[in-house]
Amino acid sequence: MVNSEDGNGSHDRLALSADRGRGILTPSDREFLLERKTDYTEHSKKQKRNRIRRRLRNAILDFSILFEHLEDRDRETVFNPESEARDDYTQGIIDMLGFLHLGTMGYHVPFKDMLGQGVNRAEQELAGSDYRMVTVDFNVDPVGQIDVDEVIDKLEGGSFDEITDEELRAFVRLLTESEDFSPTAMRSEMKEQMTEFLEKVNEATEQRNRRVEELND
Repeated sequence: MVNSEDGNGSHDRLALSADRGRGILTPSDREFLLERKTDYTEHSKKQKRNRIRRRLRNAILDFSILFEHLEDRDRETVFNPESEARDDYTQGIIDMLGFLHLGTMGYHVPFKDMLGQGVNRAEQELAGSDYRMVTVDFNVDPVGQIDVDEVIDKLEGGSFDEITDEELRAFVRLLTESEDFSPTAMRSEMKEQMTEFLEKVNEATEQRNRRVEELND
């Protein structure tokens, strides 16, 4: 398991705050898992892990009650945090999904099936009808070797639509790991270019809308 403190390069994340209120984990549980408190005997460690597992199982069962009985306004408030904490909650949601994916590997129902059923239930809740049915596509495709020359040729030729998601993810990863990559310089340069980019996007949108109006006249 990746150490959250090291993996995200931050020691002041809300998730790691020592005085944060109780959730599934008690403050003592967090101190134990983060190894901030180490004066446990082997027996007390075993008891601690058992208690955490029991609370996790009960938390999973609690979601059936939350889904069906928590008022909309309460759910919306939970997922509308203060702006300064938004990134922390976003990371928490990402890690929650990752935790579920890891935890259900080898489970008797595949994760993708449960994900599809969950999204379908949510859509039916929104529609207020079980006649609302959706298809949810979820695939895990590993990023393999890419042809760097081919990607560079696409970039030089402005053929951005031909760049696949796989190539894009791999290329960005390779770029950031390059010794010549400078986050500070790139941030400054891209901010300057973003204004011009958005102007062109807006111009294209306006031109498209004018064209649609002309065709409908």
